[in-house]
Amino acid sequence: MSIEIKVPQLPESVTDATLVAWHRKVGDAVSRDENLVDLETDKVVLEVPAPSAGTLQEILVADGATVVAGDVLAILAEGDSKAADTAAADTSTTEQAAATEEAGAADQQAAPTSAAKTSPAVRRLLEEHDLDATMVSGSGKGGRITKADVMSFLKSDDSSNVVPGDPSPPNPASAQSVGLERHEERVSMTRLRARIAERLLEAQSSAAMLTTFNEVDLTEVMALRNRYKESFEKEHGVRLGFMSFFAKAATEALKKFPVVNASVEGTDIIYHNYYDIGIAVSTERGLMVPVLRDVDQMSFAEFESELATIAGKAQDGSIGMDELTGGTFTITNGGVFGSMMSTPILNQPQSAILGMHTIQQRPMVVDGEIVARPMMYLALTYDHRIIDGKDSVQFLVAIKQLLEDPSRLLLQL
Repeated sequence: MSIEIKVPQLPESVTDATLVAWHRKVGDAVSRDENLVDLETDKVVLEVPAPSAGTLQEILVADGATVVAGDVLAILAEGDSKAADTAAADTSTTEQAAATEEAGAADQQAAPTSAAKTSPAVRRLLEEHDLDATMVSGSGKGGRITKADVMSFLKSDDSSNVVPGDPSPPNPASAQSVGLERHEERVSMTRLRARIAERLLEAQSSAAMLTTFNEVDLTEVMALRNRYKESFEKEHGVRLGFMSFFAKAATEALKKFPVVNASVEGTDIIYHNYYDIGIAVSTERGLMVPVLRDVDQMSFAEFESELATIAGKAQDGSIGMDELTGGTFTITNGGVFGSMMSTPILNQPQSAILGMHTIQQRPMVVDGEIVARPMMYLALTYDHRIIDGKDSVQFLVAIKQLLEDPSRLLLQL
């Protein structure tokens, strides 16, 4: 019996998707629930699993096509996967026998298998530099090729000596002249990057954004973390990071200044009595903001565990739409990349976003003496339509006080 493989129901507010890549080709045997194809929306990458074991009989939509919910992508001939595997193996043997008559055919057949071990962002990078996936060794899980692997290959001596499909040895003179040529390259934005650009422009044009700054002395937080990080990890099975301190401090500050946790809807202000905190995560596809629900009710260990799980899902592309929506406040940490100071842009419809930055030893006057202290600049970008400067400044001061005396977090002072 033949089964139609269709585009699944897309997340709310998503109208269409782009077919990124097929992981199987016509004639391949597939197992039930095996991922057949990736669909990229402007927010997440969706996997389309096989509804049954069988053989992929026909592919109706090519890579790069735009599809909507319900579109038929392929036809699957239902059957025993073992029998299908045997048939596929027989077909493969015949094809290999024929391929021996043509040099290089085996290399051409290997490319799709290697490509299947790469993310859409990595495949685009390979295409931009005219590289075959078989040239790059993958360091990711299961031999998966990462962007770092590709960039490392490009910097290595091997990359300058390999030209896909060209059996002739490189010519140093011609390579040198090519290196001197000026050139341009035009690539299309990914759906996620285009959506990020759209949202950033929308935030700048529709909100009265203003940023206020403060600095925090992290001496006590670092001492507390160093004192208990080993026993914390042993007890809870997760590392004690800085983000849990900032998230818990921000949550307590939001309780004192509820307008910072609010959002604008037309001429109304929507106050939220819950604290769903978005944490910005850098991924191969771009910046994502997974949301941790009810942070005020979490322990430090629960927060760190949930953050590790949801950030991992964002980075490997398995995160769901419901995990990216509904936040009331966002925290972004440019400090992991060395940022000294920045003005983050609102994650609408939220009305405020907290920016963390790099920790640096700086001279500070403490009790009349100059001492070196681990200092961090904090930035709060807020919507001035509903948040006054007084509230924004006092909100940052509240976070500063909680972090400089972490015992306040336990006593909720």
